[in-house]
Amino acid sequence: MTQAGTAPPGADDGTARAEAVLSRLQLLVTRKLDGLLQGDYAGLLPGPGSEAGESREYRPGDDVRRMDWPVTARTTTPHVRRTVADRELETWLAVDLSASVDFGTARWLKRDLVIAAAAAMAHLTVRGGNRIGAVVGTGSGVPASTGSRGWRRRRDTTPPAEPTPPSMVRLPARPGRKEAQGLLRAIARTSIRPGRADLGALVDMLNRPPRRRGVAVVISDFLAPVEGWARPVRKLGVRHDVLAIEVVDPRELELPDVGVLTLADPETGALHEVQTADPALRRRYAEAAGEQRAVIARALRAAGAAHLRLRTDTDWLLDMVRFVAAQRHARTRGTTR
Repeated sequence: MTQAGTAPPGADDGTARAEAVLSRLQLLVTRKLDGLLQGDYAGLLPGPGSEAGESREYRPGDDVRRMDWPVTARTTTPHVRRTVADRELETWLAVDLSASVDFGTARWLKRDLVIAAAAAMAHLTVRGGNRIGAVVGTGSGVPASTGSRGWRRRRDTTPPAEPTPPSMVRLPARPGRKEAQGLLRAIARTSIRPGRADLGALVDMLNRPPRRRGVAVVISDFLAPVEGWARPVRKLGVRHDVLAIEVVDPRELELPDVGVLTLADPETGALHEVQTADPALRRRYAEAAGEQRAVIARALRAAGAAHLRLRTDTDWLLDMVRFVAAQRHARTRGTTR
């Protein structure tokens, strides 16, 4: 564990950039998301709640486990018991700041999208006494032994002078917008280290200690091996509403035809020279990337998590607004995610 928000000497430029990004995000989020989720809800993914409310007639798609049998017997018409969502919501973020998110070839870096998603979650959930906390994970400080498909252009392949332990920071859940802004600053100032973060261990931190039902949001590019994080996400979904926000760069889905590229895996340090003028290679890359994303989507769906994909080359706020609106529409019609 390390202290939240600590930065190494010489990180003033990174801190200034983080503050600038947060200031711009605050304006964007306030303009487009404010008022989006007003009313009787339990956060971004408004669930059925746990407190008993009034009864209403059964409609196709309603959960039969909420049948109100005494009212059904009296009226001879099937009724279900409505439930009122808890007024105090606790939201926890698992923020993956592994080396693979320090990359971007379009309008945003993937790191910026991670911070943007965290800012949007904070804005949507911190009101009325709701609390928000986070666990933040980054690399171990040394290259990992195996790679992933998260390639980027070579920057600096010099290994650090000595190994440092993996970094996972827990930021306690507190109510209020001021506390939420402090949490976002701590996330934005977190230094990204080389090496792979253990996404499974990061998600598992949200399961300990056991908490009352709430919302758990996992923000990552999910490039870590699926078998390492799928089970913790499934476990998380047993008790909480889980939202998985996947950040993607278009170059992770397909290669451009720009000749020979020297690429470095940011998590392992492995180098590859790629001839992007070869159409067969570009086709194989796109097919492998598509299969990788399909495996990620299947694992999240099997875990019962809502899945939102944000790309660095699109309007992420518009994508988020559409996603939230679709979730609310599905809930009000009595359907499931």
